[in-house]
Amino acid sequence: MIKDHAYRKGIHPKDLILFRVLIKETDLLVSASRDLSKQTRDRVHHYRRQLEDYIKTKPDFFYTLLPYPEDCFAPEIIREMISATRIFDVGPMAAVAGTIAQLVGRDLLQYTQELIVENGGDIFMKTERPATVSIFAGSSKLSDKLGIVIYPEQMPAGICTSSATVGHSLSLGSADSVCVISSKASIADAAATALGNRITNQFKLKKEIESMRQFKDIKGGVVIIGKKMASWGEIELTTTN
Repeated sequence: MIKDHAYRKGIHPKDLILFRVLIKETDLLVSASRDLSKQTRDRVHHYRRQLEDYIKTKPDFFYTLLPYPEDCFAPEIIREMISATRIFDVGPMAAVAGTIAQLVGRDLLQYTQELIVENGGDIFMKTERPATVSIFAGSSKLSDKLGIVIYPEQMPAGICTSSATVGHSLSLGSADSVCVISSKASIADAAATALGNRITNQFKLKKEIESMRQFKDIKGGVVIIGKKMASWGEIELTTTN
């Protein structure tokens, strides 16, 4: 059954071709200068095979919510997930969507100068013009009202979102949206998950956001909880409605 991602209805990449690649749980919406569906499917199969084969031999990799030991003999996607999530003290699967978007996007850049890979709300982006990423926050009144402007000099960039109220991903917190920006989507994904887990109510916003400032790989982010919003870092916000 094909999933309907409501937030994708607002995606309008100027002068780029939009196409979708759906393989098992991986659901990519890609924008590129030409149709790269075949190349995208090939790369998704490549990285999913690495991931699935590793989980078969080490099933705890899939289930654990704790940082996973480094494994220098593991395939690239595994090493990237482990490295990113150990920084934020979460399990390796916390970075799976962002890591796939990042690795597939990196590989596709040999075919196109501009590229946006969106994987369940986690984005790898490299464009030659400013791009605005709208923040979807479920039933919050602030949902789709704000966007983050990403400039070419900030790219390639990873923009990843975690939510306790939207989607199927596990979150131990209560935020409607935690959006984090990094130069790597794997790190942005892990950071968004970790921060989302810790924000269990609006009174923890300031403390938990301050805790993220220590990580040099994080450029900034936005958190939405109901009617409350907080942001930090080197980001530019704009209204989208």
